[in-house]
Amino acid sequence: MTATASPQTTVLAEQRLAGPARPAKHRLSRKALGWQIGLYALLIVLALIYIYPFLVQVATSFKTDAAAAADPISLTPQPFTWAAYERLFLNSDFPVWFGNSVVVTVFVTAGRVFFNSLAGYALARLQFRGRGLVFAGLVAVMAVPTVVLLIPKFLVINQLGIYDSYAGMILPLLVDAAGVFIMKNFFESIPPSVEEQARIDGAGTFRIFWSVVLPMARPALITIVILSFQGSWNELSHFVISTQSPELTTLTKGVASLASGQLSQGSQFPLKLAAAAIMTIPVAVVFFIFQRRIMNSSEGAVKE
Repeated sequence: MTATASPQTTVLAEQRLAGPARPAKHRLSRKALGWQIGLYALLIVLALIYIYPFLVQVATSFKTDAAAAADPISLTPQPFTWAAYERLFLNSDFPVWFGNSVVVTVFVTAGRVFFNSLAGYALARLQFRGRGLVFAGLVAVMAVPTVVLLIPKFLVINQLGIYDSYAGMILPLLVDAAGVFIMKNFFESIPPSVEEQARIDGAGTFRIFWSVVLPMARPALITIVILSFQGSWNELSHFVISTQSPELTTLTKGVASLASGQLSQGSQFPLKLAAAAIMTIPVAVVFFIFQRRIMNSSEGAVKE
């Protein structure tokens, strides 16, 4: 006959088996916690290194010229002054530069969202002769450095008679190859069956694009908005070759002239960094407004 273990013996045996595993689990969690703390500490240090120049830029814009020259990397303006911003807005052409940049950026962003999505839909859905060749040319354009196209772009703008005008500043930027590429890939991820019902109801190609497919492409459209706004707001080389009148100077062109010392005497660190800080604000605002929509968007993920 075999002896039957009592309940007390069974409980003691389970506690004896479970006892040594508990400290090992605690040791494992402590080790993982240590790695996590070290990783966060490293990320904080890297973030501080990355953001410190921007903090210096903002702090220096509120300093006097003498204080900025004496201690350029200090984060405490002593004394605190708005003199740089007052000079920018009241005694310079900075408002004109800002207004030109706003006009160009709004039109270019709207144009790129519309034309990039149209071209991307055509390459993704329409069957026409030479579609592969057009796409290959699109990829080839993306591989060409921008500086190589400056002289041909200037010759075309001059030949069309739109040099030194808003048209010359805006029209060449209304479409970009990267935006078309992004929209094409996104439209290809949408099943064609989504468009069949609209086609059965008699909707044309543009109606299907505008009413059915485009609303589903909101994540890609928001991406195009951010990239287009940032690209046109920070554009410099195109405006150098397309304009020469002071009345058409954009913010990037004006700030570049200011930073090079063409428009001021001495170091003028507060003035230059105040202009750079103001130039940074619109891009940061647009990015933070649309960032959550990019991350949380799930449109377009349709399953057949």
